[in-house]
Amino acid sequence: MAGPRRYDDPCGIARAMNAVGERWALLVVRELLFGPKRFAALSRGLPGMSQNVLSQRLRDLEKDGIVRRRTLGPPASTRVYELTSRGLELEPVLLALAQWGSKDPLDAHDAEMSVDAMMLALKTTFDPTAAPALDARVALRFDDDLFLAEVRAGRFHLARAEDPIDADVTFTTDVPTFRSLVFARTPLPPNPPFLQGPREAAANFLTCFTPPHSH
Repeated sequence: MAGPRRYDDPCGIARAMNAVGERWALLVVRELLFGPKRFAALSRGLPGMSQNVLSQRLRDLEKDGIVRRRTLGPPASTRVYELTSRGLELEPVLLALAQWGSKDPLDAHDAEMSVDAMMLALKTTFDPTAAPALDARVALRFDDDLFLAEVRAGRFHLARAEDPIDADVTFTTDVPTFRSLVFARTPLPPNPPFLQGPREAAANFLTCFTPPHSH
């Protein structure tokens, strides 16, 4: 099988595109920004991508030093894919692309966001001026995915987490519901079954993100 076509151009943009310019490559990187994943989890986050193409993209990204394979120790002994330090340097690039791309209207036929895409959208749209006095630790649980979001002194930190988790507020929901709360500004019901913790703190957290018109 022939390798990916490369640009015969010394420009830094062309050299970057040699590494991540193939279709799906940057979306694979997006799915790994918050930590390592097994192949099956990567495939679930990219439902429009065939497993054969995913395997090829992972090989390409490994060859270019962006992704590496690692085996988790016992008792799991599971193979995962993770970003290298070079791959992690792509985070500001992806955030900038997300901000730029969110100005385009959504296609009505687009699939729902993956969990990791939703988490990246939070980082993209956080507005520090909307949360100057908020001090909160918020757990975000989507089936097997758990994240801890921290807002403090107008700063936002978001990372994958593991149980047990110490949080002021916990959302246990799905991406469409959470996306609606954040970007469509759907009001929280009086006693939402998906929320643990003070309703007011949860509502304040949800207003920390600027809804792009295309979300």
